[in-house]
Amino acid sequence: MTHIHDHDPACEVAHGDAPADETGRTLVAVFASPVAGCLLRLGAELGFRPILLEPDPARRLAGFTAVTQLGDYVDATADVVLTDHHREEIGPILRDLLKSSARWIGIMGSPRHTAPHVRALTDLGVPLDEIARVRRPIGLNIGSRTPPEIAVATLAGLIADRNGRPGGFAF
Repeated sequence: MTHIHDHDPACEVAHGDAPADETGRTLVAVFASPVAGCLLRLGAELGFRPILLEPDPARRLAGFTAVTQLGDYVDATADVVLTDHHREEIGPILRDLLKSSARWIGIMGSPRHTAPHVRALTDLGVPLDEIARVRRPIGLNIGSRTPPEIAVATLAGLIADRNGRPGGFAF
């Protein structure tokens, strides 16, 4: 059966008849964790350039570009997700990220618990208006609990933002 329809580039991509445009976005998962692995795997499938930022060289995730410092990987194309809110390094890492040109910065954590990054950044002298740039909670409110669900919720929100849609990060 032949379908007659107007030329729709999105439809052609969805049917595999045309390649997807490069997104030009970098996804930086901070801290090697199960969520980071899911974010980076799915992010690569979704057109993000996946980077793991792990300050501890002993912790790595196989199969991904891993760096120990921000370097040139965090630029205006970067969406950065801290995947562990229990690590001691969250304050210094977030302080440095807030000085970078990162497009979006978020940290995992339940809205029902105190956000440890606020105290860590306040103790480092970071002004409250800069601290407010760090998004928490992250991802769409879909009730995610497992690492893959958290990654899907986070990436769905980033895709909505990338595409100028109101997917939303609000809870």
